[in-house]
Amino acid sequence: MKLSIVLSTQPASFSALAYQGELEQTIAKISDLGYDGVELAVRDPGLLDIASIKSFVQANKLVVPAIGTGQAYGEEGLSLASPDADIRTHAIERLMAHAEFASEFGAVVIIGLIRGTTSNRTDYQKACSLIVKGLRTLGLSNPAVQFAVEPINRYETDLVITVEAGLELVAQIGLDNVGLLLDTFHMNIEEPDVLQSIRSAASKIFHFHVADSNRWYPGAGHIDFSAILKSLDSVGYEGFISAEIMPFPDSDISAARTIEHLRALPQ
Repeated sequence: MKLSIVLSTQPASFSALAYQGELEQTIAKISDLGYDGVELAVRDPGLLDIASIKSFVQANKLVVPAIGTGQAYGEEGLSLASPDADIRTHAIERLMAHAEFASEFGAVVIIGLIRGTTSNRTDYQKACSLIVKGLRTLGLSNPAVQFAVEPINRYETDLVITVEAGLELVAQIGLDNVGLLLDTFHMNIEEPDVLQSIRSAASKIFHFHVADSNRWYPGAGHIDFSAILKSLDSVGYEGFISAEIMPFPDSDISAARTIEHLRALPQ
């Protein structure tokens, strides 16, 4: 089992981040805790010194399994489903930059909230068609990079909230390098049977997030992570298990308890 935890490279209003900023020190801390990787949440790759980040990661014998993109939506409003063509264009341009950044690490690009939501001017089907068009453009332009669409619960978006909807979207896109990111927090809200949803996604799972039912560290709520890990093993998932969690009771304790809980589970 390969474990990582999310580190935001830039200040963000998104709350489910164990760590933000102080990249060199935080990456070293994550390594010292025993993690195998660090997932980087990136608003704008153009504002980062990639060489320095690569140096910090390599010096601490970590890898970067995935790049989060949601802050471009949360902080700037960029969206693949926006009814505004200029916003969609800027979203594609930003995600192209994310893809270039990800290629430096062999990382997956996460398509979470940057896909957007519907609005008074855009209905669901139209919004989904815009997402399909945008992701086909990204996937075809970056064939060596994997893009992972994350089903997100109804309280954060109304576009692609279930694994079934995610699989339908991926099928419409029809590219081998576009798949899914599954997240236990969102699945606990939306999926009738979390384990069956994992089995149904199978080889389309490109990345996997963990947080407990309260979005705290695994072990702080009621999710059965042992059963989830067994289901992932049954479908042949060999990627990272990455903690996207609230920093409660504080960042270091939440990170430490995550790895303690997951490492203690039967393999």
